[in-house]
Amino acid sequence: MHTEHDWITTPLTADLLRGALDVERTEHGLLPHRLPARARAQNTNAQLAMAEAQPSGVRLVFRTAATAVELDTLRTKRDYTGFPPRPDGLYDLLVDGVPAGQASGTGGNVLTVDLATWAGQVTSGPVGTVRFTGLPARDKDVEIWLPHNETTELVALRTDAPVAPVPDRDRRVWLHHGSSISHGSDAASPTAIWPAIAALRGGVELVNLGFGGSAMLDPFTARAMRDTPADLISVKMGINIVNADAMRLRAFGPAVHGFLDTIRDGHPDTPLLLVSPIHCAIHEDTPGPTAPDGEEIGKGRLVFAPMGDPAETPMGKLTLTVIREELSRIVEQRRADDPNLHYLDGLDLYGPQDAAALPLPDHVHPDAATHHHIGDRFHELAFAKGGPFAEQA
Repeated sequence: MHTEHDWITTPLTADLLRGALDVERTEHGLLPHRLPARARAQNTNAQLAMAEAQPSGVRLVFRTAATAVELDTLRTKRDYTGFPPRPDGLYDLLVDGVPAGQASGTGGNVLTVDLATWAGQVTSGPVGTVRFTGLPARDKDVEIWLPHNETTELVALRTDAPVAPVPDRDRRVWLHHGSSISHGSDAASPTAIWPAIAALRGGVELVNLGFGGSAMLDPFTARAMRDTPADLISVKMGINIVNADAMRLRAFGPAVHGFLDTIRDGHPDTPLLLVSPIHCAIHEDTPGPTAPDGEEIGKGRLVFAPMGDPAETPMGKLTLTVIREELSRIVEQRRADDPNLHYLDGLDLYGPQDAAALPLPDHVHPDAATHHHIGDRFHELAFAKGGPFAEQA
């Protein structure tokens, strides 16, 4: 820790966090969660447990005249056996809503995953410090967006001027649920995941329930959304169901209805947007499951391939084409009694023509440029004039 400032240590409390549904006190500090304790207790899947504890869309928000900020954290970074270390997670600084800096964490734990077995081994490391200096010497709103792809325990917050919670700005809250693409996949930084791009352009408060590998129509996720205050709600559904070969058409339709019914129990009139999958060539007409391509792993590349048989689609196996048709049908059916329910075709966010210009590097996940493309498109289609999330006059 540097010592040229007269540091004030502010206790880390839930009222300084946005985008988390729960916080857990650990031996080190405060761990933000994106699912409440009740939902976590019902989950038995290690992938979802890891994903919901990665603070995608979660940020520290406070009012201060400080010119310097230090944040001690204990991160858990994920690497893969046989591959170079993944880039360090980034912290994005916003001052009065304007990007003002970026830093990466140090130290921390490393979870090394063997892609052959999906077994993981944790190597422990020390607490690290993220530091921002040169902030304007005036009262201002400061946001520190936490890494979207690293579990982050918040240990200590230091500033060279007092800190206070930001008063309510009367901004609308957007609650979103989706897969690793919504979680952030290979986005460049936490404010560069597509939901953050759309939220910042739309002037709304984001609560991001995008969970890598885990948009599975889980009832506990629907109940968490039911119980979370929100002015706008979206659900982006389909790719994980296909990736895991988790359902057949017979189960998928009723599960979507049940998920929407549960959300509507708590938000009967809130604008609710159901979004179908973006273009993914390997699963447009080929069902799952999906697995890493063994030949590409041998070359040091992580690329996914479809394992399903298109001949099984008539027996109810799901492809992205089938899922889009079913989601569109469900929304059309329900809109007779639910005029605030809307449908957005994922191909309008990223379709075959977009894939030609911005291909998915691993055949499933967007890269940094494609996150910007999807975020801008979502803003245009959902938040701009005439969209389901547009401001009402």
